Parts: sequence; structure tokens; C-alpha cells
Amino acid sequence: MRRLVALMSFVLAPVWASASDLPGVVSVNVCTDQLVMLLAAPEQVVSLSKLSTDPRTSAMADQAGHFALNNGTAEMIAVQAPDVVVAGQYNDPAMLALLRSIGIKVVQFPITTSLEAIPQEIRLMGKVLGQEVKADQIAVKLERDLTNLTWATSDAPLAAFFLPNGYALGAGTLSHDILIAGGARNLSVELGFQGNGTLSLEQVILYQPDLLIGSQEYSGFSLSEEMVGHPSLADFPVMQTNVDWVCGTPLVMNAIADVVDQIGQLQAVEPQ
Repeated sequence: MRRLVALMSFVLAPVWASASDLPGVVSVNVCTDQLVMLLAAPEQVVSLSKLSTDPRTSAMADQAGHFALNNGTAEMIAVQAPDVVVAGQYNDPAMLALLRSIGIKVVQFPITTSLEAIPQEIRLMGKVLGQEVKADQIAVKLERDLTNLTWATSDAPLAAFFLPNGYALGAGTLSHDILIAGGARNLSVELGFQGNGTLSLEQVILYQPDLLIGSQEYSGFSLSEEMVGHPSLADFPVMQTNVDWVCGTPLVMNAIADVVDQIGQLQAVEPQ
């Protein structure tokens, strides 16, 4: 399946509102960074978080290089004097409380736990930024793309999230939705996992999934990764997740397309 480059049409979309009439925004979270870049007029962006330029954490690291950065401290953000600060659910509560105490508006966004929540979050960011029309157009396109997907059926290939320390993702997570939207069943869910949990090496070997879902690799060594590299798993196909799986943006369509491609490859080599 041809990889979907979901970002381009959004980045090149026109900005309908005049930047002089729009609130200046600081983002202190890698996921709100990306929503800001998708929706804001460039002149609106006061600064983004330092993580925004790291390709290991942000799917829009290249675009983030065009904007000023902040260090996530209330002192620096206060000096930058934004109209609004956008943050994640678990950003430093003391820092956010201090910003609120000096009259800076703060809007926190939840962790994205499903594909269907993403259009709502896009519209929320559009409202915060005064970019409602642009946000609605992006949200509508994403809703249409999600509707056209073929989700996993009961006889679909079985995949297992098996991340460092056996970390696994079950129902109620964005990663689970991406996996089943790409046409694979999730072993964690079939074992009853809600949210996050762990799989043992023995469980993986017992249930013999068709595919293992791993995390992107980094240089260096950690004990947490020893289990996922165990020799008994050498014959299992492995798909590595990437930054497209992390945040609630239209770039999840790229992650879904990667799953579809991987499932297609598995099915192509199945014995007839």
C-alpha cells in the first residue's frame, strides 16, 4: 500500500484569519506542538517545547526548526508573554498554576486514547487558536479517512505489542486503535488488557502471534531491551513503531498505512 503523506495538504492549506487578530501561543508539550504547527498562522507561534525539534519524539521535527523554543519554565514563558499556553494532561502542574496566577490563559489537552477522539482535539485546538474553519476542514478530512478504513476482523492476523520490559498496550489506547485500524488483532486485548500492561516472554511464545510490535530503536544498551531481543523470538516478524503512533494528529494515518503494509506482507508469504 502506498504510504500516506497526510501532513502535506494540511501544512500547505491557507490560513483564513489574520494573524494580528489571533492569540499568540506557547506550547509546552510535544503533542500540542504538532497541533499548533498544523493549525496556527506562523506569526501566532510564540514558542514550542524543546522536544518539538527532536525527530525521536516529534513527527514534525523538521517544521519545528522554524520556530522559537521554550524550556518549559514559567519564568521563560512569562517573559515571552503569550496570550495562551497549550499543554498536555501531565505537564508540570506547579508551572501551569504559576502561569495561571499571573493571568496567562492555560489550556490542557488530554492524552489521546482513540482515533475517534483526534478530530475533536483538532477542533478544540482550532477554537483555542481562533482557527476554527481550518481545524474543521482538517477534522472532516480525517473523519472521512477513518471511515474508509477496513478494521480488523475476528480472523485477522494476531499482533502483540512487546516493548522493552514486556510493556504492552491494550484497549483504550491510541496504539491499539492504530493496530486494529490497520487490520490486525491485538493479543493484549484478547488477554483482557485495558490500557497498559506487560506480557511475559512465555506468553508471547505460547500464543504465537503473527507479528510483534516493537518500539523504535536507539543507540546504546539497556537491560529493559534484553527480553525483546531474546533468541526465542528470532523467527517472529517485527514491526517497529515510530513517532506517528504517539500523538493525536492526522499523521496517525501514516502509522495505520504502515500496519496495512506489514499485514499485506505477512499475508503474501502465507502458505497456500
